[in-house]
Amino acid sequence: MLVYGRKIAIELLKSQQNIKKVILQENFSDKEINSLLEKSKFKIEIKSKREMDYLCSANHQGIIVDIADYKYKHMTDITNQDSFIVILDHLEDPHNLGAIIRTSEAAGVDAIIIPKDRQVQVNSTVMKTSAGALTNMEVISVSNIVNAMDKLKKMGFWIVGTALEESIDYRDIDYQGKIALVIGNEGKGISNIVRKSCDFVAKIPMYGEINSLNASVASGIMIYEVVRNRK
Repeated sequence: MLVYGRKIAIELLKSQQNIKKVILQENFSDKEINSLLEKSKFKIEIKSKREMDYLCSANHQGIIVDIADYKYKHMTDITNQDSFIVILDHLEDPHNLGAIIRTSEAAGVDAIIIPKDRQVQVNSTVMKTSAGALTNMEVISVSNIVNAMDKLKKMGFWIVGTALEESIDYRDIDYQGKIALVIGNEGKGISNIVRKSCDFVAKIPMYGEINSLNASVASGIMIYEVVRNRK
């Protein structure tokens, strides 16, 4: 998988995780990156801007890192110490996934659960949007979200879904204990079958003309409400 951009490149070089090679544009100059490369033994290739643009149509900023495909974790990797998990119900936008990963890592979320099918997976756009947070965040891939929720309940988790209809103000929920927060699809929200498996369904009140929030924005509000409530 080709990951591009200086910020994510710095995080990857610092972590040294699964890097196959580093591709630099001719006359590339960045003191921090050059210093990290000097200390490493990674294979380095030098290419022209035209060749770099061919490899990556986005703004690569003169550096592309070739890394191994992301290795997902499994439900068995959840420990008894884990107490805050985010579940994503079939998100489609890689920018949303990357932003949620970034927020989750900053807030101390223990893991993120995503379905294998009909869900955006970890790719170069997700890596870049997460701004390196993915190197410190566990993403668990499951075949069935409801089954995963049932397993979490048996481990003592309360499941909190998010929806506007037939729900309660997100500030009126007690988030003490083990919490799994479910964020729905950008257009459809959480599915009916997932909703039925939730212990609570929360809503973020809307006071303007717009009646919905971007999935990553809503996630940020909910995630930090859980964190605030647990202090």
